[in-house]
Amino acid sequence: MIRTLNAQVRYIGTDDHVSDLFESQYILPEGMAYNSYRILDEKVAILDTTDDATADAWKTNLREGLSGRTPDYLVVHHMEPDHSALIAWALAEYPGLKLVCSAMALKMLPQFFEGIALEGRTVTVGEGDILDLGTRKLRFIAAPMVHWPEVVMSFDETDGALYSADAFGKFGALDTCGFYGRDDDDWSCEARRYYFNIVGKYGPQVQTLLGKVAALPVKTIRPLHGPILEDNLGEYVGLYDTWSRYAVETEGIFIACASIHGGTLAAAGKLAEILREKGAGRVEVSDLCRSDFAENVEDAFRHSTLVLAASSYDAGLFTPMYEFLHRLQIKGFCNRRVALIENGSWAPTAGREMKRMLSEMSGITLIEPMVSIRSRMKTTDLPALETLADAILK
Repeated sequence: MIRTLNAQVRYIGTDDHVSDLFESQYILPEGMAYNSYRILDEKVAILDTTDDATADAWKTNLREGLSGRTPDYLVVHHMEPDHSALIAWALAEYPGLKLVCSAMALKMLPQFFEGIALEGRTVTVGEGDILDLGTRKLRFIAAPMVHWPEVVMSFDETDGALYSADAFGKFGALDTCGFYGRDDDDWSCEARRYYFNIVGKYGPQVQTLLGKVAALPVKTIRPLHGPILEDNLGEYVGLYDTWSRYAVETEGIFIACASIHGGTLAAAGKLAEILREKGAGRVEVSDLCRSDFAENVEDAFRHSTLVLAASSYDAGLFTPMYEFLHRLQIKGFCNRRVALIENGSWAPTAGREMKRMLSEMSGITLIEPMVSIRSRMKTTDLPALETLADAILK
């Protein structure tokens, strides 16, 4: 896909509808975009490459986008292979090309490209450095751990474009979701799933970055994934601020359930019914065994209250719930109210293990009482579910 953004800047990125998983773990129901740009000025700059899956398409877009010119620079904002797979090819194809990257990226390059010859072919940039292309100047912004340590962003002072690396990105190919954010039916949904599962652990670093961005006259954000953002920038930045502060985005209750034979799921469903009858505004229930784990992580961060309902298993915790809590832990889940339902046929252990895992997360407030059922929910369990519902809504 090639799009002319203005007289000097073209989009030369690619859409991937072949890969089934992103980072070998996140489903891609609407594909994935790998964004890349070309700037034609007195000097010619390529901004990032692409993933191996779309290498041929990117080479075609690049050659067409160069309009017969020879590139002087390849700017590497992020070394992750979905953006850097064609670096060695570009160096071989254009002998006069120089890589522009951070010092950390320079150290990483031989890790990805064995035997790569870089002497005399690199320009190292850091905070505040400028790449002068002629009429356009790219000012670099260090963005370590958003979400790799070598990340830099760049700001084009001519048109107010922020090339934001993986920040403000989302899942989805542009030919499916729209080239601009205004064309995207629900940008926040897949951007949220992307943020919490890819970047989410690094909220403090994102907060630092947002402080730097606030000082710039940004008119458009051009991420490495997802559509270009131009309208309502305050909305996108506001969501990133909420997410990176681990603040509540949506007042509501997310019930995550891991049930072996359906008994625990029935109890979770009954609790949701009771909560709605008592006036709870938003109650979402997810079967962890049959749903996308990345969406479950997203929903846990999004809502104000989390309810965990799980079966006991091998004197511990049923594995889908264990995996869910492990993922929450490594992504930095914190500052939420959490209620528990456990199930066990002879020696319930799920509650004990859930409490242990939650104790390793910061700012977690357990809502009492924990409800413990045996095998199947019975009428004698209803008062405990009623009491728990009252405590959740208190």
